[in-house]
Amino acid sequence: MVNVMSSNKPASVVSSVTNTAAIKIEPLGQKASPADVIEKVNEIISKVNSIKVRDRGPKSERAMTDTDAFNVKFGDLKDLGHKEAAAKLGLSYGQIYSCRGGYTFTHIKKDFKA
Repeated sequence: MVNVMSSNKPASVVSSVTNTAAIKIEPLGQKASPADVIEKVNEIISKVNSIKVRDRGPKSERAMTDTDAFNVKFGDLKDLGHKEAAAKLGLSYGQIYSCRGGYTFTHIKKDFKA
């Protein structure tokens, strides 16, 4: 038999993952056979793999340029959502978000000349 609850840390990790994802996993008893542990691990993997995540749009196909940054901040793409602007330019959601949020391309101002 394997004592699976020898420390609180594994239980707290599983608890934080399941609480965040709103999935329910029944705990093992104090003593479980290796087969029970393997079955429980497979159950956890299955449930974690089924967690839906936000679709942030396409992955980046290239690096963002100064012209792209100007267009998403002040140009013809300024009124589109991050996801839509990213799809039009072949960039990622994160690139658009970072640019518009002032984390990258901080040198691009309204009076920028490409």
